[in-house]
Amino acid sequence: MSLVDLEPAEKDELVRTLAAIPQFVGTSLDGPVIERIGGLTNRNYKVTIGEESYVLRLAGAGTSEYIDREAEAHNARIAAETGVNAELLFFDRSSGTMLCRYVLDSLTMSAETFRHHDRVARAADAFRRMHACERPFRNRFDVFAQIDEYLALLRRNRARIPDGYGELQKEAETARAVLAARPALLAPCHNDPLAENFLDTGERMYLVDWEYAGMNDPMWDLGDLSVEAGFGPEQNTALLRAYFDGEAPAEAAGRMVLYKGLCDLVWTLWGLIQVMNDNPVDDFWAYSINRFERCGRLMRSPEFEQALAAVRAASKPAD
Repeated sequence: MSLVDLEPAEKDELVRTLAAIPQFVGTSLDGPVIERIGGLTNRNYKVTIGEESYVLRLAGAGTSEYIDREAEAHNARIAAETGVNAELLFFDRSSGTMLCRYVLDSLTMSAETFRHHDRVARAADAFRRMHACERPFRNRFDVFAQIDEYLALLRRNRARIPDGYGELQKEAETARAVLAARPALLAPCHNDPLAENFLDTGERMYLVDWEYAGMNDPMWDLGDLSVEAGFGPEQNTALLRAYFDGEAPAEAAGRMVLYKGLCDLVWTLWGLIQVMNDNPVDDFWAYSINRFERCGRLMRSPEFEQALAAVRAASKPAD
């Protein structure tokens, strides 16, 4: 077995993991190439055996505290059958180990590559296809419930929280009340659309990593992508126009802005959980502070006030 730049213990673990996957039962494992391909909380590997390539995901330590693997398996399979996710070949619900078909000739997206509006439009198409799926996802991704859960977990463990967090929580409560007055029609959503979770073939955009998938307001996905890929006004307009095939309703555009702020708030708390869990992959304190400060800038801006007003106006009964 040829393994690229891996430690002996890691090599042994991968050999055992692959041998236990039904996909490889009766298959000689002599000669595959395995290389690490990143991941913040999980470990991901590209596995090539002969002419076939796969992605193997090993769940990270501590992720079982906040990831429902039963729901992830269900949702990821539906997304694959819808043609948005990569083909799902194996999922162990107890360990979180997953094997997918590697999407050949695809570009892993980034903030830089998303500067091309044709790629933004393909991402919007992937969202629209997933949101239109009539098979419901398990779980409801409720950003406010997620914030409450993460905050309770941090406080239970007496973890460090940035000074001034309470002020942003008050702003989030204002958004909670406004959104609650106009409940959204829920749809199957990805809920964690990092730029790097998109794979572009030039004809179709795939979306991978469905750990946080669940029923949600579709505008969450658009707002989250905007934040993660650092979209500017032109990219946001291109995303909304492609998604709605024309001018976006004012309420939908307003929801997208509100979710941009809430997205940074919930992932601030997620980053603090990584600090609490001593995740060594990144400087998660710096990650959290960056999110926290960006969230504050948006929530205190005229853009956020205008978004609140747009959703409030839509929630009023017609004269």
